[in-house]
Amino acid sequence: MNYPPLGQKELDQLQRDTFSYFARETNPANGLVPDNTRTGAPSSITAVGLGLSAYTVAVERGYVGRAEAVERVLTTLRFFAGSPQSEEPDATGYNGFYYHFLDVGSGRRVWQCELSTIDTAFLLAGMLAAATYFDRDTTEEQEIRSLADALYRRANWQWALNGGLAVSHGWRPEKGFLKYRWTGYNEALLLYVLGLASPTYPLPPQSYQAWTETYRWRTIYGYDYLYAGPLFIHQISHAWIDFRGIQDDFMRAKGSDYFENSRRATYIQQQYATRNPRHFRGYNKHCWGITASDGPGPATHTVDGVERRFYDYMARGVPYGPDDGTIAPWAAAASLPFAPEIVLPALRYFDEVHREMTSEYGFKCSFNPTFAADGTGASGWVSKGYYGLDQGPVVLMMENYRTGFFWQLMRRCPAISRGLRRAGFRGGWLDG
Repeated sequence: MNYPPLGQKELDQLQRDTFSYFARETNPANGLVPDNTRTGAPSSITAVGLGLSAYTVAVERGYVGRAEAVERVLTTLRFFAGSPQSEEPDATGYNGFYYHFLDVGSGRRVWQCELSTIDTAFLLAGMLAAATYFDRDTTEEQEIRSLADALYRRANWQWALNGGLAVSHGWRPEKGFLKYRWTGYNEALLLYVLGLASPTYPLPPQSYQAWTETYRWRTIYGYDYLYAGPLFIHQISHAWIDFRGIQDDFMRAKGSDYFENSRRATYIQQQYATRNPRHFRGYNKHCWGITASDGPGPATHTVDGVERRFYDYMARGVPYGPDDGTIAPWAAAASLPFAPEIVLPALRYFDEVHREMTSEYGFKCSFNPTFAADGTGASGWVSKGYYGLDQGPVVLMMENYRTGFFWQLMRRCPAISRGLRRAGFRGGWLDG
């Protein structure tokens, strides 16, 4: 069955509701955004960066007033500027980077988590977005720009190399650097752009080359593209950077660009769901979105005569997996700029067939029709939480599709253009 595209009125409501996560869930005392809506959830610094970025869209759309947004952004930046940076195990950060998860109240490290280079990159991107947008000659907006610049300058990207060329995933005070580095095509595209652009501790150009040398080019369902399984990898750096018509050395050699690559990845997602090689319930041409998301596991059940393993939160991907039948509607929504012709009907499908997937903050994280499907409705298992990592890309990518405002804003951010050029990008708006 075909479904008509979701209309502008519904898109308006979905975008507004999704932004409400940041307006209502953020701790007003320090600006920290909970990772999710479950009781006791810590703050994710990526969610904070996405929230800072989303405020620019919210002001443009009239969801919040400029003065209120300035106050909220300043609260966040002041917290990070004054938070403890040391080797102590309960600090907020070290060497200008921050721990992945922080206590929402105290802002201190929780769960003995890692000092995360990638999550710090998304946090800094949000700070730079706010600094670019709030450009008026007022005391408060000047302070936003000053604090964002100082926090960006503080990140020691050269330390994060840990003696190599590719950036380390992170560091723990108990054991030092993690053994993994940012190699292979993944969400670190924005990380390398910001690291290369640093005015204080810039990554060497060889770092970017070391990263792209580990790429894997694949042909899947007739599409040639730079492979990454989870859909969010093809989206999250694009939330801040308009890759249309600009190319690095790798994409020049392939006659493509990262925007086109994400368009192909979106179609591969739809093709995978249509073919449904693992025979999960509910998959079809309108029901797709396989990415990092909450899940019903860990559990093992026999469904339709097949023993299935189900996972909890995991980076699911196509076509090689992991896949346990879990669909994330937000992941389809965040692909709007790449392929609206297949995304808008998918959003209509989710809205009409899986109504239990939407409530106060737009789409819930995920659902799994295969898990405990009998007697639980068309959606089967439904995630009980909203996640900041899901909400932010929906707000930003919907705006990039609808008006291009946020991409236009980030074109004015010196760190973005400088980092792209140092990575070897040329063409399109970057040359203009």
